[in-house]
Amino acid sequence: MRVYRLLQIGVLGSGLVSLVNAESPRAVDDPKPVAAVAALRTPKAPAEPRINGPRITGVRPGKPFLFRIPCTGERPLTFSAEGLPPGIALDSKTGILSGGTTSAGSHKVTLGATNRHGTIRRELKIVVGDTLALTPPMGWNSWYIHYNRVTELHMREAADQMIQSGMADHGYQYVNIDDCWMKEKKDPPFRDANGDLLANDKFPDIKGMVDYIHSRGLRAGTYISPGPWTCAGYTGSWQHEARDARWFANMGFDFLKYDWCSYGTVSGGKEPAQLRKPYQLMWDELRKQDRDIVFNLCQYGMGEVWKWGAEVGNCWRTTGDLG
Repeated sequence: MRVYRLLQIGVLGSGLVSLVNAESPRAVDDPKPVAAVAALRTPKAPAEPRINGPRITGVRPGKPFLFRIPCTGERPLTFSAEGLPPGIALDSKTGILSGGTTSAGSHKVTLGATNRHGTIRRELKIVVGDTLALTPPMGWNSWYIHYNRVTELHMREAADQMIQSGMADHGYQYVNIDDCWMKEKKDPPFRDANGDLLANDKFPDIKGMVDYIHSRGLRAGTYISPGPWTCAGYTGSWQHEARDARWFANMGFDFLKYDWCSYGTVSGGKEPAQLRKPYQLMWDELRKQDRDIVFNLCQYGMGEVWKWGAEVGNCWRTTGDLG
């Protein structure tokens, strides 16, 4: 077995990365196996209630609102909420806030959670206005575990695991499907007679899947490309943007990742106006819908997106894939 010594990497005070102590690869003796040592890096949550997660959340007037109070502590827990805007109600057993309100402005709500070990209270500010994603969205995405193997069952199981693992109790809200839920290039037709997207056979009931995720107090996200095809070669939104935005809203999705992918074949270039155009188009269509959909610009940081992303979306990536 040949083992090669890696270059040591140091970080300079300027924030730049530099290679130091570089040397040519050389053979060394096989390393001795190291026994695995189990270690708990995150302390177990205490038995008494503790409310976690964001202290502020946004919703547009008249749009559906859904928020599961992130709370650790021994179950059962009983929840309370004082100062809720009219139209939003609490399920005291599950801690799920839902409904909708037309009462614009900032509402200071006092959340409470009680179990046999004690009671905790914490403020949540509900901002009813025009801005979503007032904190970075936290959740789970299907790509790096399921790739093109993803199914509707996987997504339902992910929602269950978000609860069972305790992630939802720490503020994780979104259960997002990535690429490969639509029809593939080799599998026409890609849309129905009305022009609406068709899901592949692994997703027999998209609406039922989203409703199930919502029933757990979580939010559902999806994915598509502004180009003719997604990165993996499935149906994109090219020339169907308005219809797709309505379809996403009708299915109940709360989040859309919009991946540049094949749009490069129809964009005409990568000047700032060309980089912005597809996102502006879908952003305008999403804002017409009867529900809030957080819009994620997936375009790999081109054109210094951090300087203009907030004008055409809610959040954006600044690099290529990490995996």
